[in-house]
Amino acid sequence: MSNLLQRTLTGAIFVIAVIGSILIDYMLFAGVFVVFTVAGLWEFYSLQEKNYIRPLKIHGIITGLCIFLITVFKNAELIDIDHAEKYYFVIFLYILILFIIELYRKSEKAFQNISVCITGLIYIAIPLSILISLPHIVTHENSFDKVILIGFFLLLWTYDTFAYLTGIWLGKHRLFERISPKKSWEGLIGGAVFCIGLAILLSLNYSSLTTQQWIITAILIIIFGTFGDLVESMLKRNLNIKDSGNFFPGHGGVLDRFDAVLLSAPFVYFYLKFFI
Repeated sequence: MSNLLQRTLTGAIFVIAVIGSILIDYMLFAGVFVVFTVAGLWEFYSLQEKNYIRPLKIHGIITGLCIFLITVFKNAELIDIDHAEKYYFVIFLYILILFIIELYRKSEKAFQNISVCITGLIYIAIPLSILISLPHIVTHENSFDKVILIGFFLLLWTYDTFAYLTGIWLGKHRLFERISPKKSWEGLIGGAVFCIGLAILLSLNYSSLTTQQWIITAILIIIFGTFGDLVESMLKRNLNIKDSGNFFPGHGGVLDRFDAVLLSAPFVYFYLKFFI
């Protein structure tokens, strides 16, 4: 199978899985992202082992999974907010216990092991937990607002696709050559134009957000999606690897596919939650 065909098939399956699960049911969507969360954490911790660090991999994955599932159950009203807060606090206590667990591992890199374990939660588990909360914040109810979530992904994918195409066609001025030699200012601007254009189109068909609010959402995705891409490139360059994994054949790993999501979703959530 050619690389182009493999990339196309993988990309199509990914889009169908994400958009299809959103359209069908919130719990199905959450189930798809449980897989991505666990795979992303496993990938992140496994990469750090290349630096001879021994993160508490299983403990980190279990903790991240608990954070994610508690958020899902709270959003679906399977547990109330008060109980969710108690569970979150138990998770915090468990994170503190990780320090004690590390004490008995007799590792020469205890600080790095603990730091990497907690970083995985901050970088992957919490942002993906925030992402699955996006559909519930515009109406200020626990109803599942599919359009907000679909709009988020469409804006992100539109920016990413047209930044890539514009960069290939017109890219001359490097955006951050030290980290990502191929990214250009022309690509960023081209992607931004199409992303903001889509935001305006979305506002014409979905009235829960105004045109200004859709545009601000798009701008947040452009800014922090770009930084998310650059941050992941920095991590890979630090490890001297091309892809974070092979979870998505032809596209790389979970971190490669969700790099922009991990940084942009929390900022979009913050804006929608506290400024609308």
